[in-house]
Amino acid sequence: MTDRWLTAWGLGSIAFGGASLLVPLYLVLLGATPVQLGVLAATAAVVGAPGAIVFGRVANRVDSRRPLVLGTLIGVAASLTAIPFLTSITAVIVANAVLWLFVSSVGPVLTMLVVDDAPESAWSERIGLVNKYQGYGWAGGLVLGTVWPFVGGRLLAAGTVTRTLFWVLAACAGAAAVLAARTLPRPAPSAHVTDERAARRIGRLLADSGRGIRGATFALSPNRLYWMTRGIDPRRLADRFDPALATYFVAGLFFFTGSAAFWAPLPLFLTDAGFDSSRVFALYLTSSLGSAVCYETAGQLAARYDVRRLQSGALAARGALFPSLVAVTGLGASLAFGAAGLVLALLGVTWAGIAVVGTAIVTRLAPAGARGEILGAYVALGAVGGGLGGVLGGWAATAGYFVAFAVSGAPVLVGAGLVVSLEALSRDDRVATPSEPAAASGSDDTETGSTAAARPRRD
Repeated sequence: MTDRWLTAWGLGSIAFGGASLLVPLYLVLLGATPVQLGVLAATAAVVGAPGAIVFGRVANRVDSRRPLVLGTLIGVAASLTAIPFLTSITAVIVANAVLWLFVSSVGPVLTMLVVDDAPESAWSERIGLVNKYQGYGWAGGLVLGTVWPFVGGRLLAAGTVTRTLFWVLAACAGAAAVLAARTLPRPAPSAHVTDERAARRIGRLLADSGRGIRGATFALSPNRLYWMTRGIDPRRLADRFDPALATYFVAGLFFFTGSAAFWAPLPLFLTDAGFDSSRVFALYLTSSLGSAVCYETAGQLAARYDVRRLQSGALAARGALFPSLVAVTGLGASLAFGAAGLVLALLGVTWAGIAVVGTAIVTRLAPAGARGEILGAYVALGAVGGGLGGVLGGWAATAGYFVAFAVSGAPVLVGAGLVVSLEALSRDDRVATPSEPAAASGSDDTETGSTAAARPRRD
């Protein structure tokens, strides 16, 4: 199988990464309120889950999955081309929802393409490869947004620089569609990965795979959600929750919601603080890089130290950092940008710890026979928190940014308190390391990688 099509997907990911911040900034340019920014964030988060499920099921039933990928890239190009012509805030919110419906929905299809015609022993490497190309592309979109005001400002009228960037990103998506049409693989239908055992295996690999640069600001992965929730029976799943696991899920709802609430009004806050679009892009890139470079380290720490203290400490730091951003942006102009960058980089670092250690905690607390299902439910919890948080953050910002970020931090601190109360996490009668073979758990439900970190035996 040729990997040239991954270059096309990386090029398309430049459009995704740039659009992730450009649309909120364009909404700010149109005069959006914090509530409207919150609705923008919430709708983008909510549409991804059902879209991924529908696309995944369609991809399971068609002979060729190429049209789904091509349709996504063309749809993204069309959406980005149209948005600068819209002057209604409601219309932009709807167009952004359509944009992210395309981007989020195609995740399961990409995973199917990358593992089709590949031996199962190579699936982890193949999934990591597509994540790498997508991550580099996403970062490239943020870099493009950082430098475009300098380049475009020399060539274009001041009022057209932001709008023109939409068309540059649309061109990236369009070029990616042309390249993908020439390079996408054509696996035979008989080679398609569709059975449930393979789906469970892919779900475990996605749970263990390194998060991309996107993860700092967009915690929900519809691709993970699709693969990890296939076959879940809610009634059977409910019977598998003991008090400790239920408490951690409540904590998760709090810190997922609080985190999403912080990001919703952030573009408007940074703009009001005096940062131009180039600097806002740079700050988001700093946060994303802070997460990306720390995921592996977080996994190593989760295997060696008390995960209860690691997780509660990362959550407490995150909750305190949210309102501190208001204080640092009040410093002199020469210091505010650097201080804001430091705060956002630290937020990225805390998210790496929360994401990786959280997976390890759920794996440890879950009964052996239901780990896959419970990890899937945990991913779904992130989707719920993303939707709730977007609305909460936008609403709270109407009372002021310090209030908004304090309100965002409060649920995260509540989550930290709930995690630190789980003393069972510190009492371990069996400590596994990431290099230890995964334990069998029935129905081919095993786990690998960092999520096999220290967990107690459940008799």
